[in-house]
Parts: sequence; C-alpha cells; structure tokens
Amino acid sequence: MLTGWAHKDWNVLRDSDCDNITGRVISLDLSCSLLSGTIPPNSTLFHLSHMQRLNLSFNDFKNSKISPEFVDDIVSLQPPKPILKLAKSTLAGIVQNLTEVREIYLDGIDMSSVDPKSFKNVSYSLTSLTLVGCDLRGYFPDSIFNLPNIMNLYLVYNYGLICQFPKSNWSNPLENLLVARTSFSGGLPESIGNLKSLQGLGIVSCNLSRSIPRSLGNLSQLRYLFLQSNHFSGKIPSSLTNLTQLTVLYITYNQLEGSIPDCPNAFPNLSTLYLSYNLLSGTTPSWLYNHPILTDLDLSNNQFTGHIHEFQHSFLQYIHFGNNKFQGSIPSSIPKLVNLRSLDLSSNSLKGTISLDMFSKLQNLSYLDLSFNSLSVSSSNELTEICNMKLLEILDLSNNNFYGNIPQCMGNFSQNLSSLNLKMNKFHGIIPPAFAKRCGLKNLNLNSNHLEGSLPRSISNCKNLEVLDVGNNKINGTFPHWIEGLSELQVLVLHSNKFHGSIGDSKNPQPPPKLRIIDLSSNNFVGPLPTSYIKNFQGMMNLDEGKVARYMGERDYSYDYSVEVVIKGLEMELVKILTIFTSIDLSSNSFEGEIPTTFGKLSSLRGLNLSYNNLTSHISPSLGNLTQLEWLDISSNKLGGQIPNELVDLTFLSFFNVSDNQLVGPIPRDKQFNTFENGSYEGNEGLCGLPLSRSCSSNVQRALPWMNSHEDDDSKLEFGWKVVAIGYGFGFIFGVAVGFIALRMGKLKWFLNLIGFR
Repeated sequence: MLTGWAHKDWNVLRDSDCDNITGRVISLDLSCSLLSGTIPPNSTLFHLSHMQRLNLSFNDFKNSKISPEFVDDIVSLQPPKPILKLAKSTLAGIVQNLTEVREIYLDGIDMSSVDPKSFKNVSYSLTSLTLVGCDLRGYFPDSIFNLPNIMNLYLVYNYGLICQFPKSNWSNPLENLLVARTSFSGGLPESIGNLKSLQGLGIVSCNLSRSIPRSLGNLSQLRYLFLQSNHFSGKIPSSLTNLTQLTVLYITYNQLEGSIPDCPNAFPNLSTLYLSYNLLSGTTPSWLYNHPILTDLDLSNNQFTGHIHEFQHSFLQYIHFGNNKFQGSIPSSIPKLVNLRSLDLSSNSLKGTISLDMFSKLQNLSYLDLSFNSLSVSSSNELTEICNMKLLEILDLSNNNFYGNIPQCMGNFSQNLSSLNLKMNKFHGIIPPAFAKRCGLKNLNLNSNHLEGSLPRSISNCKNLEVLDVGNNKINGTFPHWIEGLSELQVLVLHSNKFHGSIGDSKNPQPPPKLRIIDLSSNNFVGPLPTSYIKNFQGMMNLDEGKVARYMGERDYSYDYSVEVVIKGLEMELVKILTIFTSIDLSSNSFEGEIPTTFGKLSSLRGLNLSYNNLTSHISPSLGNLTQLEWLDISSNKLGGQIPNELVDLTFLSFFNVSDNQLVGPIPRDKQFNTFENGSYEGNEGLCGLPLSRSCSSNVQRALPWMNSHEDDDSKLEFGWKVVAIGYGFGFIFGVAVGFIALRMGKLKWFLNLIGFR
C-alpha cells in the first residue's frame, strides 16, 4: 500500500536513478514490487517534481481507481521525455488528461468503460502508444494514425474497437504499426505507401478485404510484414519483390489468387515466407529453390501445380507444401537439407518409389508428413531407416502404398516420437511386440492395413497414449483389459478385426477416465454388455461442463489426430477430433441380453450404435436421459415392447433407427420424431402410426409392466463398441465436420480458416 514516503520507504528506491549533478530523483521503477491498493493524491511520491520516468507495471491496482489528482500530477511531469508505464493495472478516466507524455503503455488495462475518442487529446509529441488487451470499444480516432511524431503504434486484442486508416495525407515517422483482432472495414489504403520509415507492419485478423495495395512496394525500410487472417483477394503485387530489406512475410489465411511473383532477385534478405491457406495457383518460381538465406517456406493449402524442384541451398529448416496439386517425385536434394526440422508434403499427387534412407540423414528432423500421396518404397525393409531419426516427434506416412513389415524398432527407437500414423497402407505381419517402458507415443494409428496377430500388451507402456486406432486389420485375441492402465486414453478403435470372446467385467473395473470414443464394431465379441465398465466411463459424463473445446493433436506442430468413423453406414476418415465429442459403437457383434440402464448415466454421449447384435428384452427408457444424443441405432436386434416415450425429449436426435426388431405399439409423435421416415421403423410388424401407413387401432395393447421396467444396474453385462471420432460442431449430422474428410473411395477437402499465427 502506497500511503506516503517515510524513511522506511526509501528502500524501494533501489531501482531509482538520480541526476548526476543535482542528485534529484529522475527515474523510479516500482514494477513487480507487490504493491496494491490506492495511491492517494497527497502521496509524497508526487513531491518528486523532477521525475522523468515512472514505472508501476506488474503490481495490483486492479481494484482501485486512480484519482484525477494523480492523473494531473502524472501528466504535469516536466521531463524531456516523460514515460508513463502502467501495464497490468486498471486505469479509468486517465486518458483524457494525458496531454504531455511522449510514450504511453497501457497494455492489459481494462478500459472497457473508456471512450476511445478520449485519445484524440494526446499530445502531438507522442511517439509511442501501445493498447494491447485493453478491451476498448467504440470508434478509435483516426487522427492517432496521423500524429506527426508517432513512431510505434500497437492496437491488439480490442475486439470491440472500430478503426479506419487514413485514406490520404498519411505521412509521419511511423516505424512499427501493429493492429490485430480489431475491426476495420474496407481495404488497406494506398496511402500506406507514404510511410517511408515503416520497418514493421502487422495487420492481423482485422477483417480487411480488397486487394493488397501496390504502394507497399514503396516501403523500402520494411523488414516485417504480417497480413494474415484477413479477406485480401486478388494477386500478390509484384511490387512487393522490391522490398529488399524484408526478412519475414506472412500473408496466410486470405483469398489471394494467381501465382507467386517471379523475379530473379526477389526478396534478397527474406528468411521466412508463409503463404498458406489461400487460393494461389500455378507453378512455383525458381527463386524459391535457390534463395540463399530462406529458412522457413510454407505454401500449404493452396492450388499449386507442377513439380517440386530441387533445392539449391541447405539453410532451409521448414518446408510445408501440403494440400496442393504438386505432381512428380520427392526432390532428391532433400537429404542435403541438413538443417531441416519440419517437412510436410502431404495431400498432393506425388508418386513413385522412394528410399526412406534420404530422411534418416536429416538428424534434426522432428516432423515428417508424407500422407495422402501415392508413394511406395523400393524394398520392404526401407522403413527401418526411420529408426535412425532420434529426434523425430511426428511421423505420418498414411494413405500411401507403403508395404512390408512394420520394423521391430518402431516401438522403441525414440522417446521423442509422439505420433505414429501408418494407416491406409499395405503393411502386413504383426505389430511390433516391444514398446519401450518410456514410450512417448500419444497417437498410434495403424488403421486399414493387413496386420495380424495379437495386440501387444507392451503398448500399455505408452502412458501418454490418447488415440489407439488399429481398426480394419486382421488382429485377433480377446479384449485388451490392460488399457485400464492408460489414464490418458480418449479414443479406442478396434473396428473390423477378429477380436473374440466375452469381454467380461474385470474384478475392479477402472476404464481410462478420459475414454470417450470407443469402437469395437464388426468383431466376434459375445456375451452381455459390461455394466460395471459403462457406469465408470467418466469421460462421457458431464464432459461439456466448464470445458473449452479444442482439437486433439500436437499444438506445437499444428498437427491434428485423425480417426476412422462409420456414420449411417458410411465409412470415412476425419482428421480433427474435438475433445467434447463422444461416441460408442458396439454394432455387428454377437452381444446379447438387455440394454443396461447404466447407459443413461452417460449424459455427454453424442452417438450410440448397438445395431446387428442379439439384444433382447426392450428399449431402456433410461436412454431418454442422454440429452446430448444425436444418433441412435439399435436396429437388427431382437428387441420387443414399445418405443419409450422418454426418447421424444432427445431434441438433438437427428438419426434414429430401430428397424428389424420385434417392437409393437404406436410410434411416438412429437419433436424430433416428426422428422424420422419409414426406414427408421421397417421390419417391426407390430409398430403402427405415422410415418408408417399402418394405423393404430383403438384396441392396441398397451405395454405390459415389464416393458417399462428398469434393468438391474449390477447385472453381469459386457460390451463391444465402435467409435465415431469426428470434429464435432453444433450438431453432428447437420453440423460442420471441420478439417480434412477422406472417404474410403475418395477424398474431399474442407478448410477451416484459423485465426492467428501458425
């Protein structure tokens, strides 16, 4: 608490400066001093009349209002270059009085109640103004952009702030201009080309449209240019190649078309070029491949064609060409890029045989994605070369023509490997039996190969495993109860294999607490469904409460995990899995017995498929508790009784199938049930009422008492499931499946324009 200056307070002046001649205090730094409360206007702090610098940052003034008297004293300081630095404290009403200071740093201050127009009163001598995360709202005076001495201007994370750049007579000594997550209208004016001193320009997520002005090519001092996440269209101006001092260029997530300007001497000092997520097309210019100092090159998610040429210099550390239309083979110069850390050539039309030895020479490589091409290897032993890459963290060879055995070393060659994706290839033999005790895998996807044998118990050594997908193989054995030791497991897919037997409840069932997507469909499981397992699936209970949805994957690499799904008989692959998505698929097995009431506890369940089993008795009314359920398929069983009226309250239900059972009585009518058609009910001779043509007679027998009884939660029931892991949006069937969707017989690309840097 600052209440006055006594002798005991002078120890805070340890970070003060005094004039060498007069001995008077001219600079005082009280940052990070654990100060809190208010600063009274009569504080002797203001008797330091020769103060030039005052820093109160990183203290706790958030619950106080700084008095007008304090403001008056601050702005009346008479130094040659007074600085007010009040980051991380709350400030109300101070802006109106800042008429003398040269540099204003108000980052992190809640200014939601401050009228942005107040800033028009700042001094013409102002050189720096930073307003980062201030929650400013309303119209910002465009006169600030025209201040005659302004050199640094930052307006970031003020979502309610409305700005407009000067359309003419914009000329001042601005050196750094950064505006982000702030609302602008229209385009970037040509007048920006008059800012001859500009060295850094960032306009990010500001809703700007139209074309990029050619006048940017006049900014001869520009070193950094960030224009991502806007709506810029048209071509990249060729004038930008005149920016000889430019080192970093980001124009991602826009709607740019045409080709990259082809100029032999383009951007001589450029080290980083990001043009991803646009509509750029044509072949790539030769200067990209022979640029002497380029280190980061990202052209992904465009429509580039032609071949990827040979790289002439070894400085490149980051090459991302994924999701384009490149053809031909992988450049033979790749092994010479000894500094390469990340290589993404996925989702193109690359083909031919490759030697994986070319990648084993890249000892710094941590990310390798060759998925969705038509690549193969010259020898079935080629994959062993990968095991020499000790720093590799992400390896994705999925959806190619690779074949042979998965090498034994794949499970233990590196503790750094966190994601291994080999799905949709032609690998055969067994899964490597020895996964190291300190296995770092989070994602293991071997779906759609020709693998056989059993599922190795040593996978349980991968304590961080989140996704285990071995669907569509020939793996046999009984249910792997050892998954109970995988506390991070969220997705389990055993779909379409040769698993068999009764799952049976373990003595003390403790399923992975985060498990929420389960697919055991199309196997040979028998017996009842495991009640004690189901009632302990914590990952499917109250999942939405207090949770922020995100996608599963490696955020450091912007890499998303993927999974095979079957929805309404359509098998597809989706590479974005939202953490709030849940699903159980037990279909196409030989499960028998009743549907346990314990399903009713899974309040966050989105999809349930119990079709093509031998389930008997009736449809449990407890399913009416699944208020988030979007699809329910219990067709092709031996269920009797009536359809419970409790299901009418499932207002998110968009797919419902009870066909080919032994159901009787009237079909419920109301809400979602008014939308289901004949196919949902066919094969039940005892059902009547709309949408069937068979009307209900007045003497339709009502349900017998046992038809609405509740099952015993502790009955010996077992399970077998099928996971539907998809990028879940607002509603599944009618929602947006975000990301790349690959059907088994083809592929469809969807893009999500993300906000911000990579």
